Amino acid sequence: MSILLMCTSIVACGSTCGDNNAVTSECSQDAMYVPTSYRSTGLDFTKAAESTVNAVVSIRTTTVSRSSGYQDPVFEFFFGPGQGQREPRQQSGLGSGVIVSSDGYIVTNNHVIKGADKLEVTLNDNRSFNGVIVGTDPTTDLALVKIDATDLPTVKFGNSDDLRIGEWVLAVGNPFGLTSTVTAGIVSAKARRISGGMNRGQLDIESFIQTDAAVNPGNSGGALVNTAGELVGINTAIFSQTGNYAGYSFAIPVSIVSKVITDLRQYGTVQRAVMGVSFQEITSELAKEKNLDVHEGVYVAEVRDRSAAMEAGVEVGDVITAINGKKITNGASLQEQIGRYNPGDKITVAIKRGKKDVTVEMKLKNSQGGTEVTKAVNFSSMGAAFKELTEAQKRELSVRSGVEVVGLKDGKLKSAGVREGFVILDINNVTITTVSDIEKIFDNITRSNNERKVMFITGIYPNGKLMYYAVDLSD
Repeated sequence: MSILLMCTSIVACGSTCGDNNAVTSECSQDAMYVPTSYRSTGLDFTKAAESTVNAVVSIRTTTVSRSSGYQDPVFEFFFGPGQGQREPRQQSGLGSGVIVSSDGYIVTNNHVIKGADKLEVTLNDNRSFNGVIVGTDPTTDLALVKIDATDLPTVKFGNSDDLRIGEWVLAVGNPFGLTSTVTAGIVSAKARRISGGMNRGQLDIESFIQTDAAVNPGNSGGALVNTAGELVGINTAIFSQTGNYAGYSFAIPVSIVSKVITDLRQYGTVQRAVMGVSFQEITSELAKEKNLDVHEGVYVAEVRDRSAAMEAGVEVGDVITAINGKKITNGASLQEQIGRYNPGDKITVAIKRGKKDVTVEMKLKNSQGGTEVTKAVNFSSMGAAFKELTEAQKRELSVRSGVEVVGLKDGKLKSAGVREGFVILDINNVTITTVSDIEKIFDNITRSNNERKVMFITGIYPNGKLMYYAVDLSD
């Protein structure tokens, strides 16, 4: 099995209608087929569907290929230097989004809009707008987009905590480019982690709602709603061997979504709290090895120095069983609970320590060990412009690629000791060929929640001297 993020645009169509499950051509494009077995339950999904479809949008992305600086040596040989430059190529993708405010704010998945140079947002009434990225959070795979519009339909936020296993839900989005598509299913599981392996202190937050509502490429960023038409999740991923729906789909719970988009709108970045522990999922093998009396919760494998957990008295070997009275069953549920809070918030942590039940009060911190508001860091904070090397410069320096630092002014590079004319060869062991390479690495570092946000740069000066710099990107 493989886990797929669903932003690919594929043209395909098929409708199943009628009580006899016959394939006909009588279905409307926006119809939602409800099997006879569903109808016998007495459930009516029509109101939930009608209240949601107008608040779900299609997002078409356009990305310009960054290989425009590549020179075709054969072409240059015949037609001269500079004549072999290839034209930039465009790639497009398709996903969904949910309008969360009437003045044009839309939540979607980060993987839908990642790297996009242009966003075209199309409403259910066929109006189209250019979208602007307000902020992104790769940690939860969420993003906030803004369009210039007013009086837009929105979907009411529900409470994902109240969802029960077996409860009916609807997935609304644009699979295969088909707008206003609604599918039905049940909640199969909650607090599901799907990336595989146990959390060893990584900060990516995974606590998915698993459903069997049919979700396909193009559904990413669309709405998961309950039968009251309330938003309970954002559809994100599927398990599949073929690239299409195979019975399981996953959504980010609205308890995480609401926190993330509020922070992105207010601060441009998520104010994420951390405990400062590495943990292991409790298995029968671990329980036996560590002589644990509990089979749910998370086992504390490490407590970091100067962390909120250390100051609260959490110890290696503790089992965290609840946060503010909310039961912790696994690592995903712990991540979901902590993800709701801001640095500086105080929480009550229930712990099983050997045979004893212990409760500690904890003041959460940010990834830098403080409680202050974190600001979004812009690429301009580097304090320089960059220029890709000419072929003559490459020959003179005996390098295959590199980017020159020009127009140096006060900023992070100058503070680290970098001087004008320095040629960046690699950053964090990644070869630098274009300016966009630097921008992408910068974005990946600053948008992550790693405690150490550092660029380790290797480069060369025009006199041939090789130099190394560590550039701190923390706020």
